[in-house]
Amino acid sequence: MSPSSLKCPTCKKNVVKDGNAFFPFCSERCRLADLGKWLDGAYAIPDTDTPPLPDADPENN
Repeated sequence: MSPSSLKCPTCKKNVVKDGNAFFPFCSERCRLADLGKWLDGAYAIPDTDTPPLPDADPENN
């Protein structure tokens, strides 16, 4: 597969970059479907950090 050609992230059809206003998507429909997933939070990166525990301060107990 050439650098100017890849698969649409939404529907997996082959996409050619040259002359495609929606690249890397194959169409406006696939571009908007992907945008909708971002806006709905489907592509959210999970937070794996746990918040720090409060220090046990003997003076406050």
